[in-house]
Amino acid sequence: MANKVVIKTEQLNLWYGEKQVLYDISMEMLSNKITALIGPSGCGKSTLIRCFNRMNDVIPTCRITGHVFFDDNDIYGPDADAVEVRKKIGMVFQKPNPFPKSIYENVAYGPRVSGVNNKDSLDEIVEKSLRDAALWDEVKDRLFESAMGLSGGQQQRLCIARSLSIEPEVILMDEPCSALDPIATAKIEDLMTELKKRYTVIIVTHNMQQAARVSDYAAYMYLGKLIEFGETEQMFEDPHEELTEKYITGRFG
Repeated sequence: MANKVVIKTEQLNLWYGEKQVLYDISMEMLSNKITALIGPSGCGKSTLIRCFNRMNDVIPTCRITGHVFFDDNDIYGPDADAVEVRKKIGMVFQKPNPFPKSIYENVAYGPRVSGVNNKDSLDEIVEKSLRDAALWDEVKDRLFESAMGLSGGQQQRLCIARSLSIEPEVILMDEPCSALDPIATAKIEDLMTELKKRYTVIIVTHNMQQAARVSDYAAYMYLGKLIEFGETEQMFEDPHEELTEKYITGRFG
């Protein structure tokens, strides 16, 4: 069965005040694939990924033109509901940001806000989310201890479990391993590969090796423009654009 297009951008432009940050971005991201956004610092990767779940809405000076379609619905259209969009498109940030609550309450928080209050249902959601985030075996005997006592890598997997608890379709990860050591990074990468069986994953990464290891598709951005987009293997072995080749080979950026 062919993978469907889950998120599609058409002529997406973004400004912060007078400064234009994204220029005419058009691309398609497929279901059950990992798409990596790569490029030098300040090229617009994090801004772009935040367009996919309307995180930029919280910035008063932000203005957007063009379209972002999620399951064929324009998430910036007049009838779109940002809260519903964020339920379906989860986000994991650069630094782990667990709530100062127990491990259990971190994962149960989203379902509770959505109206799930039955203890058995919450128990089931918490266990499933922690299992899906490859964390259950490490924390099952300390669910009611503070999440702040977990290691950095465990905290990041807890944040992934928290985003899974409300059953999204897409998981956005903005440099999820940049604050982690190599062992924790390897666990998160293994986890991404598992997650794509059930979700669509989009990551921002500065790490070329990571992009090569985990992603199916890659988008190279430079100065707010999409320079090249395609299958990761093809892009890394035989990029079409000279700028892409320079960046991937480390001669630039």
